[in-house]
Amino acid sequence: MASRSGSRKVIYAGLVGDLLVTLTKFGAAFFTGSSAMLSEGVHSLVDTGNGVLLLFGLHRARRPADAAHPFGYARELYFWSFIVALLVFALGAGASFYEGVRHILHPEPMSDPLVNYAVLGLSFLFEGWAWLVAFLEFRRSKGRYGYFTAFRRSKDAPVFTVLFVNTADLLGLVAAFLGIFTAHMFDMPVLDGVASICIALVLAATAISLALESKGLLIGEAAVPEVEAEILAVAEADHAVQKVNGVLTVHLGPQEILTALSVEFKDRLTAPGIEKCVDRIERRLQSRRPDITLLFVKPQTAVTWLKRRPAFETVADSQAGLWRT
Repeated sequence: MASRSGSRKVIYAGLVGDLLVTLTKFGAAFFTGSSAMLSEGVHSLVDTGNGVLLLFGLHRARRPADAAHPFGYARELYFWSFIVALLVFALGAGASFYEGVRHILHPEPMSDPLVNYAVLGLSFLFEGWAWLVAFLEFRRSKGRYGYFTAFRRSKDAPVFTVLFVNTADLLGLVAAFLGIFTAHMFDMPVLDGVASICIALVLAATAISLALESKGLLIGEAAVPEVEAEILAVAEADHAVQKVNGVLTVHLGPQEILTALSVEFKDRLTAPGIEKCVDRIERRLQSRRPDITLLFVKPQTAVTWLKRRPAFETVADSQAGLWRT
C-alpha cells in the first residue's frame, strides 16, 4: 500500500486544487446567480476542509504509544477519514440538495452563463490535476488487482478518500455544466436546480461508500490473505518450530499491522530456546515486512488452536470471498 509520504502528497494536491476551485466557483456563483455553481462552490469548500482534516489525522496518527494507548494512535487516521465521509454527506450532499430544491421551486435566470463556462473549465483543470495525482498513487499501490477490489483491500484511507472525492468533484462538474447549458439553451432555469440535485446524489453515493470502508478500518480489518500467508511461511521456516497453527492480524494503520501467531514449538526446546526462536521470527518478519510493527507469539498446541478455529475460519472465508470479487 501507499506510504505515508504518498498519502501526504495526495492530500496536499487535493487541498491546493480544492482551494483554487472553491474561489473560482464562488466568484462565478456571485456574478451569475447559478444554483448549480453555488452547490459546486459549497462542495469544493467542504472538500477543502476535508483535506485539512485528513492532514490533521495524519499528524495525530504519528503520535507514539503511551500508557493510555499502548498500541499507538495510528487508527485515529481512520476516524478522521470517517468524519470526512460524514461531512461530504451532511454538508456537501445536504447543501447541494437544499440549493437544488430551492432553485426548482423558485427558479431564477442566470445573468452571464459564459462566466460559469469559463469557471467550469478552470475547475476541471484544477480538479483533474488533483485527481491524476491521487489516481497515480492509487494505481501504484494497487498491484495486480482491479480498481474495485483494490479499493476494498486498501488500508490507506487518505489515498482512496481523496481519489473518491475528486472523482465526485469531476462528476459534479459535468452535472453542473449540463445543468447550466440546458438551462441556458432551453431557457429553463429549473434545470439548473435539477443539476444541483444530481450533484447531491453523486456526493451522497460517494460519502456512503467512504463511510462503509472507513468504518471497517476503524473497527479493525485483518491484513490481506497474501500478507498472512507470508507471515505463516516465515514462521514455519524456523527450525525450532514444529507447526504454526494460525495467525491473526489487524491493521492499526495503513503501515502498522498487529500480528498474533499460534505456534507449536518442538518439544526439546527450553524457555530460552523459545525466546530465541521468537526473536528470530520477529527479525525475519520485520526485515521482509516493515509494516508488521507488533508481533505476539503464543506457544499453543494444535488441539487448543482447533477448539477456537471454526470461528476464525468463518471470518477468514468471508474475507477470502471478498478478495476474490
